[in-house]
Amino acid sequence: MMRDLRFGRKGATDPSALVVFLHGYGADGSDLLGLADVLGPHLPGVAFLAPDAPERCVGGGFGYQWFPIPWLDGSPQAAAEAGLDAAAEDLNGFLDARLAEFGLGPEALALVGFSQGAMMSLHVAPRRAKPVAGVVAISGRLLRPERLVAEAIVKPPVLLVHGDQDPVVPFDSMEMAGSALVAAGFPTFGHVMQGTAHGIAPDGLGVTLQFLKERLPG
Repeated sequence: MMRDLRFGRKGATDPSALVVFLHGYGADGSDLLGLADVLGPHLPGVAFLAPDAPERCVGGGFGYQWFPIPWLDGSPQAAAEAGLDAAAEDLNGFLDARLAEFGLGPEALALVGFSQGAMMSLHVAPRRAKPVAGVVAISGRLLRPERLVAEAIVKPPVLLVHGDQDPVVPFDSMEMAGSALVAAGFPTFGHVMQGTAHGIAPDGLGVTLQFLKERLPG
């Protein structure tokens, strides 16, 4: 049963393209929607959408999760796997509904995910029927890398961004994701945020903006 995702919105009212922000574990859509204030002036035709993940965090607190994380919340691995599959269905439904609402095709859609949202972006985009314009995965990792070649239906361009001082999602996750994506034939780009912990530094946002400008219509 697909769940509707609540979301916030900024940017163009009659957009030629959509950027969907996917937040990290324990946060919510508003956590990333502020990035629209920085990116929006440079992407005038873009509407920015930021959904809340479908579940409240297992560990309590104010935020949401796309799926449980066993080493953080003590959930069984099977719950994490099932949660990922359910959240992927929810996210695909959300993306399809928003594209239909604005009368846009997938080539006018980009995903920008942070941490667990980056994991969702890298999981969902290759398995959609048609390629999106691009995926930006910040401080995340590629889940189920061993299944990517077999399960990838499309190969949109991917930008991996990661801080080299990340204590939450290890920095080597970037190289592991990059290697798997390149081996599977994805156009893959990378940017290291020097001295950055688990966050988004200005240089990472700048590279993200350039990537989006080059790939979104208008």
